[in-house]
Amino acid sequence: MATDEERWVDRARRGDRNAFRRLVETHARALFAVCARITRDATLAEDAVQEALFNAWRHLPDFDGRASFRTWLHRIAVNAALEQMRRGARHEAAAPPTRDENDDDDFLLQHGSDEPGPEQHALGSEISRHVETNLARMTVLERTAFLLRHTEGHSIEEIAQTLSLNISASKQAIFRAVRKLRGALQPLR
Repeated sequence: MATDEERWVDRARRGDRNAFRRLVETHARALFAVCARITRDATLAEDAVQEALFNAWRHLPDFDGRASFRTWLHRIAVNAALEQMRRGARHEAAAPPTRDENDDDDFLLQHGSDEPGPEQHALGSEISRHVETNLARMTVLERTAFLLRHTEGHSIEEIAQTLSLNISASKQAIFRAVRKLRGALQPLR
């Protein structure tokens, strides 16, 4: 039995704009989040998402269903974000994107309790600063692979497909990123 999303994809592939709008509404926030984490610039992320959605609409007839629609769409968005980075290399050192205070799905921002005390709050802020600083120092590939794995929850296979890498290269990029973060956070233990 087909899911709602599979039905929307099928209808959108036949030109139904309302079905595509439903798909956009379902995935736009996640696409923006991953693009913002990759580009570290809200404006570049918005541009990447718009470009990704435009490309998805144009290439929807080419979607063959081998990967899930989510994976296919994320691959387009990641590629658009990486292209934005190539176009605007001067933005690499830009300030981190602004965050929605209600964004509770980012594990880097979560705290150990609902009501942290001053010490936990200060430590959490310090850890967040270290993580953000060290994510900015990573290569785009390392940062993207790490974010797809640890904040977006993609499998190694999905990351490999998204980044057009083999599985070993995907694992290596994630491993290097984790090792760098672990080393940077070691003094805070």
